[in-house]
Amino acid sequence: MSVRTLPLLFLNLGGEMLYILDQRLRAQNIPGDKARKDEWTEVDRKRVLNDIISTMFNRKFMEELFKPQELYSKKALRTVYDRLAHASIMRLNQASMDKLYDLMTMAFKYQVLLCPRPKDVLLVTFNHLDAIKEFIRDSPTILHQVDETFRQLTEVYGSLSAGEFQLIRQTLLIFFQDLHIRVSIFLKDRVQNSNGRFVLPVSGPVPWGTEVPGLIRMFNNRGKEVKKVRFEHGGNYVTAPKEGSFELYGDRVLKLGTNMYSVNRPVETHMSGASKNLASRTEENITPNPLAKEELNFLARLMGGMEIKKPSGPEPGFRLNLFTTDEEEEQAALTRPEELSYEVINIQATQDQQRNKELARIMGEFEITDQPRWSTSKGEDLLAMMDEL
Repeated sequence: MSVRTLPLLFLNLGGEMLYILDQRLRAQNIPGDKARKDEWTEVDRKRVLNDIISTMFNRKFMEELFKPQELYSKKALRTVYDRLAHASIMRLNQASMDKLYDLMTMAFKYQVLLCPRPKDVLLVTFNHLDAIKEFIRDSPTILHQVDETFRQLTEVYGSLSAGEFQLIRQTLLIFFQDLHIRVSIFLKDRVQNSNGRFVLPVSGPVPWGTEVPGLIRMFNNRGKEVKKVRFEHGGNYVTAPKEGSFELYGDRVLKLGTNMYSVNRPVETHMSGASKNLASRTEENITPNPLAKEELNFLARLMGGMEIKKPSGPEPGFRLNLFTTDEEEEQAALTRPEELSYEVINIQATQDQQRNKELARIMGEFEITDQPRWSTSKGEDLLAMMDEL
């Protein structure tokens, strides 16, 4: 397991989350002069994206994220995204948050599977960052935060060997290996089967620096080529035109990680039969985890670096529905397998400033036990602690 995987996982999943939220906010967008108090406008969309991106690329949060560390459970990471999604005036209920997380994880899993080279997962990350910068191109302060993260990525990953990138890719695939959720876009494009597993292509450009398959060369003990044998590989491969740019600005060449929701079309998710029967494989969600205390400390450090913005007005927050109708959302909440559901954290963005400072101080600690304001039974349960807010 690579200790350099977490930043790539977090940034790519975060990029997919922003793609989905932007698409849904645009779909529900109402002209400002016609919108009611509970309806979304273009100003609200930009505000939500700015707040989430600003929180996501918070300097202290990024410093903690880039420290070498093992990946933690899906439940622990999901908690971070619950917190991140509610870093603005937007509110999601559990069914919509479940769907959002499903779409995020399946999209990035597909991208990792299709990376031509292990190193190309970095190009996928840069594609996400490039798109994020487009969302906040009118906010120079937030743009600077994203550029700083890009420089950190270049500094940390620029000198890694092919073997180290292979270990990172393997760590990501292990994290995603039990997720087989069907996504309508992938099914319609025929890159996913009905059982939720992806279809790997047998055509297109080969990895940069390699040759099109179909030729075997044999050498003698002196290193001289003595024979060539050609074979039919059954695919339709071509040589890669050029290597993608790893600079701050440049042509990434690779399209994985770009916004697949740029064309407005509905996206649905469905549990495959394999996913519905994963109770024995997902015990971390329903039974005690021996690393629970360490995971909660990890979350405390990460969340201690997040700055949650309060709404500037008296509004309690706008609700965003990732389903076509409220009825579909309610039905999804009722039919989702229990072992694949996660507890959603309710965050009150209207707390007074002093209480926010106290929360940040508590979450910034490595140990969250023995805090006088929390009962002993909840001393190590960060999720329960946040529910009391």
